[in-house]
Amino acid sequence: MRKILGLALALVLVFSCACFAADDDVIKVGIFNCLTGQNAFGGQLELEGTQLAHTLNPEILGKKVELIIVDNKSDKVEAANAVTRLIENDKVNAIIGTYGSSLAMAGGEVAEKAGIPVIGTSCTNPLVTLDKKFYFRVCFIDPFQGAGAATYAFKNLGLKKAALLIDVANDYSTGLGKFFRQSYEKMGGEIVATLRYNSGDIDFTAQLTELIKADPDIVFLPAYFAEGAIVLKQAKELGAKFRFIGADAMDNPEIVTLGGDAVEGFMHTTFAYDPSMPEMNEVAKQFTEEWNKIHPDKAPNVNCALGYDCYIMLKDAIERAGSADPAKIRDALETVKDLPTVTGMTTINATHDAEKDMGIVEIRDGKKQFIGIVKPEV
Repeated sequence: MRKILGLALALVLVFSCACFAADDDVIKVGIFNCLTGQNAFGGQLELEGTQLAHTLNPEILGKKVELIIVDNKSDKVEAANAVTRLIENDKVNAIIGTYGSSLAMAGGEVAEKAGIPVIGTSCTNPLVTLDKKFYFRVCFIDPFQGAGAATYAFKNLGLKKAALLIDVANDYSTGLGKFFRQSYEKMGGEIVATLRYNSGDIDFTAQLTELIKADPDIVFLPAYFAEGAIVLKQAKELGAKFRFIGADAMDNPEIVTLGGDAVEGFMHTTFAYDPSMPEMNEVAKQFTEEWNKIHPDKAPNVNCALGYDCYIMLKDAIERAGSADPAKIRDALETVKDLPTVTGMTTINATHDAEKDMGIVEIRDGKKQFIGIVKPEV
């Protein structure tokens, strides 16, 4: 009986070791992003960017990398559930995601408690990384972006009167509006009106009529691209003469399709990447070339680029750590400095946010054109 029990125990140990070794030969990277729901357009692009980076770099430290993808459905509860599943069921080493700051915050709480590092794609709200040890991001944050839009409007364009059109049901929009106002007024600009709407609205006639009465030089519109395109179309129909400037959520190839000639001359802040850039770093060149091979009928944008950059940043951290252990990955992410990425040189600061350049694009002749880099006055 003792021999039988001893043999059984030995077999269990061998089986357990074999399973651990098999798992240890694979680095599991979880992705939680909005592939359905309100934010699916951005989440899908980010996923495709990450998948491209994985295709070009399928192994790290000589180990196969497995992407495990979960849809957070553009919902806060589902975002938390998605991260829980990735950690508890799939035993991931690290996570990438997500589009939408509120979704990132919901999932971030789960990852923080479990001690699993996460790299955010385009979640720009400052609260995403606030007091977090395990959440990082490859994007800049909204105070920087709001100040960038204000700086470009006031300093570069010389426009002294501005108005705001804000989605009061969206933390992204309200936060950017606040940061734009602070910076614009600090530089000496005047905010002549602040009009509000709610996510999902399709008629902006009342707000635009009030804006026309206020007679600003420029209107800051920190909206998602679908609603933003509707606003621009209705503004043109009403004969509005002021210019519009938006933020990174307007950076989507479909905006011209939706807005038509009404989006001509529209500007927005973005990350320092666009296919129209006259000069690119080597990482951006490779990304653009490889993307065009796979998606010949769909131009890349910053969402694709940020998804790609997250994978590159994670790869760099794992290689420098010499390990896929979550705690060691976290420590390595804290020391990312001057990492070449599609969206420029990336450095992670003390609050786990990315420090990088900010770009400005304008729609000219029905196409996005990268205008250049802006230096925000925060």
